[in-house]
Amino acid sequence: MPAPSPAPTALDRLGLGTGIGAYVLWGTLPLYFPLLQPAGAVEIIAHRVVWSLLFCLVLLSVTRTWPAFRTTLHDRRTMRLLALAGVLLAINWLAFVIGVLTDRVVDAALGYFINPLFTVALAVLVLRERVRPVQWVALGFGAAAVVVITAGYGRLPWIALTVAASFGVYGLIKNRVGRSVEAVPGLAAETLVLAPVALGYLVVIGVQGTGTFGTDGAAHSLLLVSSGIVTAVPLLLFSAAARRLPLTVIGLLQYITPVLQFLIGVVVLHEQMPPARWWGFGLVWTALVVLTVDGLRTSGRSRRAVATV
Repeated sequence: MPAPSPAPTALDRLGLGTGIGAYVLWGTLPLYFPLLQPAGAVEIIAHRVVWSLLFCLVLLSVTRTWPAFRTTLHDRRTMRLLALAGVLLAINWLAFVIGVLTDRVVDAALGYFINPLFTVALAVLVLRERVRPVQWVALGFGAAAVVVITAGYGRLPWIALTVAASFGVYGLIKNRVGRSVEAVPGLAAETLVLAPVALGYLVVIGVQGTGTFGTDGAAHSLLLVSSGIVTAVPLLLFSAAARRLPLTVIGLLQYITPVLQFLIGVVVLHEQMPPARWWGFGLVWTALVVLTVDGLRTSGRSRRAVATV
């Protein structure tokens, strides 16, 4: 799931519909990846990279954005940033898929709940932005949640932290290049960087006979191919929403994804929720409420200040 970029302040139904669609599709991914078994997590990510790239190349033709893609490829600074973004995206995908395939969907959902808090922390540590007292309170609740969950489990919730950290830094990088690189050319460039490694891995496991593509039936192979569509379609929906919705609305819609993932993990997949995990999630949800209310108030004051100018 990519970081929101500034959008117009007008709200329209198309933007709201595409935004909800994007986050709902991302939220239901825990139901999709188990269908790709017996492929393992690394094989799934390799296929996702390769087929995403091919699907993006088709979309570049459909959307007539080949010139923008070529411009991106020739910009060395942008490509260095997108290469790093691609690596972080692969790490995020891998951690998430491992979580889904090892019955830790709730941990993956926790990572996306923590992500807004991690983004605030990045703003302080990397961008040297000033943080309001209320935001410090939210960060404190988030840190306490990690401590509580770690103490209850006896180990760090590494899937959640990896998902949050990789996606948070990915969002920071995309924010740096987002105004100059559109969604499809950007994803095409990111997957192009990863494609040689992914394709090489698939060739190796194919030669070794340990790959599942073409060996576990046509339906399985088609599902692996569909990973490219599953990756690109929500991104396009999100891109359409980000251009039509205010940033505050996008910020609220982003919680649809982890809420759905959490419900799937607990209600559908019946993952265990011991007291430490409930307490940890409670602290995270409290932090998000504090952060969201503060953000809405700040946004409202900014709009009123602009209106009076």
